[in-house]
Amino acid sequence: MPVKEKKVVPQTYTQEQAFQASLNYFKGDDLAARVWVNKYALKDSDGHVYEKTPDDMHKRIAKEVARIEKKYPNPMTEDEVFDLIKNFKYIVPQGSPMAGIGNPFQVGSLSNCFVIGNDGNSDSYGGIMKIDQEQVQLMKRRGGVGHDLSHIRPKGSGVKNSALTSTGLVPFMERYSNSTREVAQDGRRGALMLSVSINHPDAEDFIDAKMEQGKVTGANVSVRIDDKFMTAVKNDTPYTQTYPIFSDNPKFSKEIQANTLWKKIVHNAWKSAEPGILFWDTVINESVPDCYADLGYKTVSTNPCGEIPLCPYDSCRLLAINLFSYVEEPFTAKAHFNYELFKKHINAAQRIMDDIIDLELEKIDKILEKINADPENEDVKAVERNLWLNIRKKAGEGRRTGIGITAEGDMLAGLGITYGSKEGIDFSVDIHKRIALATYRASVETAKERGAFGIFDAEREKNNPFILRLKEADEELYYDMLEHGRRNIALLTIAPTGTTSLMTQTSSGIEPVFLPVYKRRRKVNPNDKNSRVDFVDEVGDSWEEYVVFHQRFKEWMKINGHDTDKKYEQVELDKLIKISPYYKATSNDVDWMSKVKMQGAVQKWIDHSISVTINLPNDASEELVGKLYLEAWEAGCKGVTVYRDGSRSGVLISNEEKKTEDEDNTGDSNFPTKRPQTLTADVVRFQNNKDKWIAFIGLVDGRPYEVFTGMADDEDGILIPRWVNEGLIIKNRNEDGSSRYDFQYGNKRGYKTTIEGLSHKFNPEFWNYAKLISSTLRHGMDIDKIVDLINSLQLDSESINTWKNGVVRALKRYVADGTIANKEKCSSCSSSNLIYQEGCLTCKDCGSSKCG
Repeated sequence: MPVKEKKVVPQTYTQEQAFQASLNYFKGDDLAARVWVNKYALKDSDGHVYEKTPDDMHKRIAKEVARIEKKYPNPMTEDEVFDLIKNFKYIVPQGSPMAGIGNPFQVGSLSNCFVIGNDGNSDSYGGIMKIDQEQVQLMKRRGGVGHDLSHIRPKGSGVKNSALTSTGLVPFMERYSNSTREVAQDGRRGALMLSVSINHPDAEDFIDAKMEQGKVTGANVSVRIDDKFMTAVKNDTPYTQTYPIFSDNPKFSKEIQANTLWKKIVHNAWKSAEPGILFWDTVINESVPDCYADLGYKTVSTNPCGEIPLCPYDSCRLLAINLFSYVEEPFTAKAHFNYELFKKHINAAQRIMDDIIDLELEKIDKILEKINADPENEDVKAVERNLWLNIRKKAGEGRRTGIGITAEGDMLAGLGITYGSKEGIDFSVDIHKRIALATYRASVETAKERGAFGIFDAEREKNNPFILRLKEADEELYYDMLEHGRRNIALLTIAPTGTTSLMTQTSSGIEPVFLPVYKRRRKVNPNDKNSRVDFVDEVGDSWEEYVVFHQRFKEWMKINGHDTDKKYEQVELDKLIKISPYYKATSNDVDWMSKVKMQGAVQKWIDHSISVTINLPNDASEELVGKLYLEAWEAGCKGVTVYRDGSRSGVLISNEEKKTEDEDNTGDSNFPTKRPQTLTADVVRFQNNKDKWIAFIGLVDGRPYEVFTGMADDEDGILIPRWVNEGLIIKNRNEDGSSRYDFQYGNKRGYKTTIEGLSHKFNPEFWNYAKLISSTLRHGMDIDKIVDLINSLQLDSESINTWKNGVVRALKRYVADGTIANKEKCSSCSSSNLIYQEGCLTCKDCGSSKCG
């Protein structure tokens, strides 16, 4: 009898086993260990963990990259790839590639970001809805998405339907934002960038949209600003907006004062950190892919963080070079940069990036197979299938890559150079110039072995400023590129590296170190005689405070003979920082104008863009924000974002014009206490354990006014179609004169369905508490304070506590981004420095996020 082959069952681990093993891997850095286990360790939908430490992940990635390498001449071996990526030391695939390469449990993309759009800039309802569906389809595959709204006709324009006139941009901003909020990506929401040209007549409405509470909370927004507008700002002259934008024969145009709109942009950015700015003429003029604009590579928007400008249906995968690892003998008088090893590794990194494109094409084929096998009607599947066919074409034809960096701040500190100084800027520019030349050289060498990207045409690129810069710096590279072509249409970026930098244990991206030393708290048992209680919070929990050193600051301490285990007093810590290379080189120390100039100088050697935020203190003036924006334009930046500390907490006012700066903002005197008969309403579904719940949130001007919450599918609950996410709550009277609240929704054919008596559909105990909460809502109490109030309720029964948690989850959706959480602690680092971002609590100290 033949011997039956024994099936190999993969080893699995519990979350705790993986965490403990990873904690040892990261030498006690619990934050790095937690981030890796939660976000990147291979796991299935049942919660089984298949990787114990990042070594297992890196072996998975190395095996897949080596498999692709074997298709081409002179392949790298699996061991060679592993040595480059292990320990997060040199080359670090970011985000989606790290999680997705070799992952058999998810049918997803390896691309970090996408841009979508319509051919011919259609602003028909069909075209607008198509973009909405494509956005959702991409987000469910883990991608961040950007798209531009400049093609949508302005408010009041004539349309040939029952509406007669267009509603303008803002309702569609809300639609796309709400779609983003609906899509979960392994515990996090999708990411969306919405952009519009300053030339669009509705640009001011776009700029103001996020200033109103509860609106457009699921998207970042940026304004595409052209040089003509900026010149009008400098010269204080008028500017003409047109639709279609920049049309020689517009259907609509209006003249505005450029400075008036500019001040609005500056004010809103000062107040709420948005909108961001994209200097669009710089983006387009410098863009290498735009040399192929007529072949479908016209850049129209950016990814959510702004570092990758893209054409419709193109995508990009990201990889970071850990700059600190090339500093030999760091923090000593002998410190120097290993340029030879650096250049060698950049060549390998670009090869790996090109391999990842092949892996992405395989992933897209798997997505298409799943779409084809799904039981839905062919008409339903058509949009999703065509979306991925378009993405596959762009990825295979242009082969765009995203080589970036992390640890710029630590690299400079390791060399004894102050971040933001002239020496620091000059050194950084030199490093990025070297990266550009080495990466383009690697792409040419790869083209010799594997062929150039499908539409390469040197003639088209001959006048591109970036290509001419390469020619001036390295003529041999340029003429080699003319002869052999280039493997990739564009190659370079500088992305934010939040979780990546936690695992490299370095400063993030191009940014300076946030803080070299900070404090965390851990909860302790006060009955433990060996515990030390430093702090008792408002609910009576006891905490021990302990000092955390930035890993590279800790390395500086060890090299320079300072005890890292000693319990330092604050005065001693201040003295340590003062003699370290991190002194006057943190996020809050660096001169803002220097940072802008550095970004502009580095941008000359980045063919995509740079994601960077200028952090300002709370007392920074609007005038300073305006100066920084002007400096960024003149310095050659492609985009810029400003964040003034604490700025977003001021966005909650619904009707800002009716309040003065000196008024008490704890309530809204304009919020009606007498209930209107009819309210618009959001329908929010959520799950507690295995129970399905539903919430109806009545709204006034987009702000919660009343809440009805209960079970969605039991005998005493309520059941409505899954596609219903909004409707009306109408106050009516019963025959005995008592009040009742009915919910009404319409279907796609215009028929309306009314469900009578929301207040009687749920457990009466729920309704009593709902009346209490609705009363606080309609008297204008801030949503975050109501969330605190509900959380503090001491309730006995399990069902009412479950209900309470559901109400909190529903209401958190309406807390404005940037609002400070008063009574919460970070589960990762125990910090109290938490803010709401898209309904999720986000720690400003460690970056971890938790959605209710």
